[in-house]
Amino acid sequence: MKQIYTKTGDEGTTSLRDGIRVSKDDSRIEANGQIDMLDSLIGLVSEGNPLLTDIQHELMTVMSHVATPDGSQNPRPLHCDTLTDRMERAIDAARTPTGFVLPRGIFHVARAQCRTAERRLWTVHRQHPLDESILRMMNRLSDYLFVLANEKA
Repeated sequence: MKQIYTKTGDEGTTSLRDGIRVSKDDSRIEANGQIDMLDSLIGLVSEGNPLLTDIQHELMTVMSHVATPDGSQNPRPLHCDTLTDRMERAIDAARTPTGFVLPRGIFHVARAQCRTAERRLWTVHRQHPLDESILRMMNRLSDYLFVLANEKA
């Protein structure tokens, strides 16, 4: 990175992947902001969990796909289906809580943020269709974070 600030966003716009300028409150920018927050929270809880580290890397790829303008190709391959399968195996192997669970701890904060990011991605998907594997992975990720939260409780 040559320089941290460019001043190009001072008027309320930012660039998509191919340099197309959009409003900073464009649904794609909002979704990526929510994914960025989720990625940061996962970084707090990852504790050497290799699946969470792989998910963090994939979230960066997902953000690049979200920021790819309609009609353009993104060269970064998605691995969402593989990660979804890995999360499902981990979820299936975990003990499932019975009854209502009070959210406590950072894993639950990450889970709630994941759900917010997923909702924003559905908004994007209606306006700018996304690969549906992204949406499946995000839905499963909130389940996986729920399981991890209850293992830590």
